[in-house]
Amino acid sequence: MLKVLQVCSDTNIGGAGKCILTYLKHCNKKELEIAVVLPKDSLLKPEVEALGFKVFEIDAMADKSLDMAAVKKLLAVFREFKPDIVHTHASMSARIAARLFGAKIVYTRHSVFPPSPKLTHGIGKLVCGLVNNSTADKIIAVAEAAKQNICDIGVSDKKIDVILNGVEPQTKYSAKEITAAKAEYKIPDDCKCTAIVARLNEVKGHKYFVEAARILKDRGVKARFLIAGTGDMEESIRKQIAENKLEDYVIMLGFLTNVAPLMNVIDVQANCSFGTEATSLSLLEGMSLGKPAVVSDFGGNPGVIKSGKNGYIVPTHDATALANRLEELFTNEKLYAEMSKTSLEIFNSTFTAAVYAENIDNIYLNLGGKNNG
Repeated sequence: MLKVLQVCSDTNIGGAGKCILTYLKHCNKKELEIAVVLPKDSLLKPEVEALGFKVFEIDAMADKSLDMAAVKKLLAVFREFKPDIVHTHASMSARIAARLFGAKIVYTRHSVFPPSPKLTHGIGKLVCGLVNNSTADKIIAVAEAAKQNICDIGVSDKKIDVILNGVEPQTKYSAKEITAAKAEYKIPDDCKCTAIVARLNEVKGHKYFVEAARILKDRGVKARFLIAGTGDMEESIRKQIAENKLEDYVIMLGFLTNVAPLMNVIDVQANCSFGTEATSLSLLEGMSLGKPAVVSDFGGNPGVIKSGKNGYIVPTHDATALANRLEELFTNEKLYAEMSKTSLEIFNSTFTAAVYAENIDNIYLNLGGKNNG
């Protein structure tokens, strides 16, 4: 049996943590023995243990990619577990320790953001390429854009496989449950609904979402725009809503521990990112319920939404284009029904948790020589 040790430096449960949990629920337990290394007091620990997997805790590397103090502690864990493969999530410390130990190394790039020009030219690119090529046997990019980011800093494209994220399908609500959820969110029955689910950070583009709301309200479109999440832009967003007298049109929900009610209530999901976006988990969750989306053309969004099929892609920073496409989906019932059907079909063929886990399994088995004959 191939032994795999996943290493995550996160103390909270973010995108990487959610991907780890999704994988563990569906992994190949017949051929793989898997354990997880986490920093002490990580919120991931009880979630991983509840799935029946062993957790090693170390008092180091908390929310840090490179922590030299962690290398020695990680080596001690590696010597105890004796992994064939170490799979790291934003932990250079673990990649260094794994190379010293002699295990194969898998590294997942969970985000998309253009690297600094200093790292894409000359000595910077040479050094980055050398470091990354020597500390990874296989790199998983969660979007084509993520792969391009990695190649731009000198990493060999032969080391990189693109594996799009997958999620568990959201629970489909009954008509009665949807009515109750709408009442909770104060959404009138005759209003269409869209939502953006993302941390309240400037690069997530909430200002364009609010501006699109103003445009559609001025046109007399009966709709509600919901914002789920928290972050450092909260006051700025609230100010923009107030200045445009949109308090009755744009509803801020704060952080949601359960997005199922929201996903069932909305008609269309929105994504306005222009700084960091890989394969958005919330877009996938919406698709599992047949919800089309209107998204920016940044990062991994075009890998999820096929414009004209399961939604629309619009230019970044373009509130008018966003508003136009939302209005089209709000008002054209035939078009909406077609895109809703296609959204579910694409989800079931490409973005399920089972498909995602199988793709990760195959990385391990191929790297360990288990799929080579």
